Amino acid sequence: MEKLIFIGVVVLMGLFTSELRVTSAVWQRAHATFYDGPKGGACGYGDQLIGDYGTNTAALSMVLFNDGKSCGGCYQIVCDASQVPQWCHKGTSITVTATNFCPPNYNLPNDNGGWCNPPRPHFDMSQSAFESIAIYRAGIVPIFYRKVWCKKRDGGMKFTMNGNDYFNLVVISNVGGAGDISNVWIKGSKMEKWESMSKNWGANWLSSRYLNGQSLSFRIQLSDGRSVIAKDVVPSNWRFGQTFFSNVKL
Repeated sequence: MEKLIFIGVVVLMGLFTSELRVTSAVWQRAHATFYDGPKGGACGYGDQLIGDYGTNTAALSMVLFNDGKSCGGCYQIVCDASQVPQWCHKGTSITVTATNFCPPNYNLPNDNGGWCNPPRPHFDMSQSAFESIAIYRAGIVPIFYRKVWCKKRDGGMKFTMNGNDYFNLVVISNVGGAGDISNVWIKGSKMEKWESMSKNWGANWLSSRYLNGQSLSFRIQLSDGRSVIAKDVVPSNWRFGQTFFSNVKL
């Protein structure tokens, strides 16, 4: 059995390595279901039907979501036809972005409804994403997954200003590259040094400094250690609720 599994993973790598630049070439096992959506989510990206990631999204189980640290990360998913050939679309894969959290349900067993209970790795995908790799009637299928590089949509990295004068919440999305962010620093035009921002929830990063009337720059470190600077991406006349874009390259 172990030998068959190994061979299956090697074949998968051969089939899909040319599709995307891979940050982790190791295929891992999990399961996938689907939900009606995607609208909103625990990462704070808003309604994805009109947002950055469209319908190629997924809610991650607790072990994968990692308290929001995985928000914005991209995963290539393949239905495991060796186990359920009747339910899989063979030879197809999809890349989804982590935009939501699939909460555990401790009232149900892990193998019968409590799909997102720890320690299970699980993807609760949008229905259209699920149907690209598996048949609707399956409901749940075994999958292979691996983390891959994200492709930015047109417009570039996106900064949405929320909060109030001393509670600046910045949602950073459409990042590209590794996709998920480890650390963020901010520098206003009236500040001498970069200051660290704290993760408030999901993809929302917090600064408690008064920033009104300043142009803002951000230094962003991704989960793979790469760092980029979006210099003066937010002009000095910014207002809460506005969104700004940077074409900084990763």
